Amino acid sequence: MRESQTAVLERGLDLTDQWATEPFETAWAGEARWFVQFLERGSGSVSLHSQISADGLTWVDHEDAPVSGEAAGILTAPVRDFGHWLRLVVTPAEGTVAPLVRIVLSLKE
Repeated sequence: MRESQTAVLERGLDLTDQWATEPFETAWAGEARWFVQFLERGSGSVSLHSQISADGLTWVDHEDAPVSGEAAGILTAPVRDFGHWLRLVVTPAEGTVAPLVRIVLSLKE
């Protein structure tokens, strides 16, 4: 049977500027998926980009293309071949209003 884990990394984040989640150790997992839920409808768009790290301290952008979408509903971004640590960088486009964001990381072996 496959192992899985779901971690809620942000609850009710007021997304006014670029935000990076806290590092999360993921060495045991084979795949991951980010979920960014807008608890209140915003205006404008946001970009999601995964970052990876060997030690949880020094970060580099993952080679996958960023995921962009409207600041409403839920955006999701898959990640594969990510190594030991993951974090998500959420960047609102200029003029975007995106209040109350929840960020969830789902992992599978």
